Amino acid sequence: MAFWLFKSEPDAWSWDQQVAKGEAGEEWTGVRNYQARNNMRAMALGDRGFFYHSRTGLEIVGIVEVCKTAHPDSSTDDPRWECVDIKAVKPMAKPISMAMIKQDPRLVDMVLVKNSRLSVQPVTQEEWDLICKLGETQP
Repeated sequence: MAFWLFKSEPDAWSWDQQVAKGEAGEEWTGVRNYQARNNMRAMALGDRGFFYHSRTGLEIVGIVEVCKTAHPDSSTDDPRWECVDIKAVKPMAKPISMAMIKQDPRLVDMVLVKNSRLSVQPVTQEEWDLICKLGETQP
């Protein structure tokens, strides 16, 4: 299993909206960055990810799971763009802010810190375990 982080502005798509989609999940549409698209192409069913509120909140608020692998993004007719579907698994018991992540020397190399603009990014096993621990959440 691989681990990821999905960034969304909560006024565009929030954790609560993701949760409301239930087991069916929702397409992660609108990504127009090749690196983020390639990250989605690398995902497998059952991969887990953090759901991160960007711009407002700036915190990891939940855990999601890939429930459909890469397929054409339904929000465009351009065949270059693909997306995955994700479903909410559970909220973080304690959301983890960007400030907390930046202050922890064990997370200094996290993509979220080094390339905060990338909307879909990989997370290492060590980062995953540490953030789940800090967030008092069983993965």
